[in-house]
Amino acid sequence: MIELTEKASARVQEYYRTDSRLEGKFLRLLVEAGGCSGFTYSLTFDERKDEDEVHRVGEIDVLVDPQSSMYINGARIDWIESLSESGFSISNPQAKSSCGCGISFEL
Repeated sequence: MIELTEKASARVQEYYRTDSRLEGKFLRLLVEAGGCSGFTYSLTFDERKDEDEVHRVGEIDVLVDPQSSMYINGARIDWIESLSESGFSISNPQAKSSCGCGISFEL
């Protein structure tokens, strides 16, 4: 299960409203090897593949490939906006630790 906060959901819906290139695409959450802690998160808009899991979160469908799925159960996607930064933030209860950038984590 994946959670999108209201702020994150609103931001995703704004992207859909303002960018016609996203028509027919879904939000994809990926976990890839790399980063300073071993794994990194990536959010992108993509077309659905046969092997994808689709997580319906409110009005948003989030795609997760089978390999990433085992690393993100219970993940929470939020939108953060402050004077120093803005962007999506992912908290993951499976992560043992994460780095200061908030994108890299260790299992």
